[in-house]
Amino acid sequence: MKFPIEAKKTIQDYNAKPSLSALTAQAESVIDLIAPQNCIGIRLDLVLAQLLPQWSRSRLQSWILEKRVHVDGKAAIPKQKIWGNEKISIRPHIVPVNTAHAAEAISLKIIYEDNQLLVINKPAGIVVHPGNGNWQGTLLNALLHYRKQLNEIPRAGIVHRLDKDTSGLLVVAKTIEAQTSLVRQLQQHTVKRDYFAIVLGEVKQSGYIDAPVGRHPVQRTKMAVTIHGKPARTNYQILEHFEGCTLLCCSLETGRTHQIRVHMHSIGHPLVGDPVYTGKPKKLPVEIARLIMQFPRQALHAQQLALAHPQHGEIMKWDSALPEDINILLQGLRQYRAVSSVSLS
Repeated sequence: MKFPIEAKKTIQDYNAKPSLSALTAQAESVIDLIAPQNCIGIRLDLVLAQLLPQWSRSRLQSWILEKRVHVDGKAAIPKQKIWGNEKISIRPHIVPVNTAHAAEAISLKIIYEDNQLLVINKPAGIVVHPGNGNWQGTLLNALLHYRKQLNEIPRAGIVHRLDKDTSGLLVVAKTIEAQTSLVRQLQQHTVKRDYFAIVLGEVKQSGYIDAPVGRHPVQRTKMAVTIHGKPARTNYQILEHFEGCTLLCCSLETGRTHQIRVHMHSIGHPLVGDPVYTGKPKKLPVEIARLIMQFPRQALHAQQLALAHPQHGEIMKWDSALPEDINILLQGLRQYRAVSSVSLS
């Protein structure tokens, strides 16, 4: 069932405030909510999926079946509908993260921390969340070692990801409330995320790409621009031109998997070094071709992150300097440009 437009907006604007800051093994906390007034005839699981986006709909449905969800004091039933203003209480059943993933002593470059947030500068080469053959040595493993309290937060507080070989800024929630706030901000596209990207070819002018991104219809390990995908929009601004490539600042309005990589590939400017969404540079001077072909990863760095603090609402912003490998690549490109300019003059 689809939400009526008015009801959907009400749910998106609704500020659910769980009564817990962390779950403990000694006692399960209860989340108390009031159903938004405009949820007329909408199924309970759909309403909960909007109000509590940090948990999947399937998990919420399982809690309904387990009688962990009550509406106006009575145990909820599957497919129950909501009519507005009902008192809803949820007694979550959280499986500690470390029953599936072990804490590991992996160093983290933390650039900001308070009682609600961690902001991490992730190096290239580290996977954010275990899966697909990467079950150890991930950022999640490192977080569980760094702060044991993150074991009590779904996904150890991770609310968004960077690809393994993308470097840069990533925010982690330290409480359920912070996670709820950050997920909502990401859904409402109010989190500012800017990336430095070096792409193949000369981009003629700054612009944007508004094209849906979804699973590739044939190569299921890849994403692609497809009419069946989810809405995705990337703004890009030219920062610097080189022989055979361009330095861009890419700003995300949405956060689809591989979004920048897929979007830039779709307009004929794949990222330098991208092993998946690859492209062959046109005829280039030997020095430039060597620099580009030897770069070992996609040239993508999450350079700036800005969001509203979950506790006090103040807009906070962090910046990350370019990592050494991208700096070395840029230095080589600039040196060639300088030498070429002198020889042509």
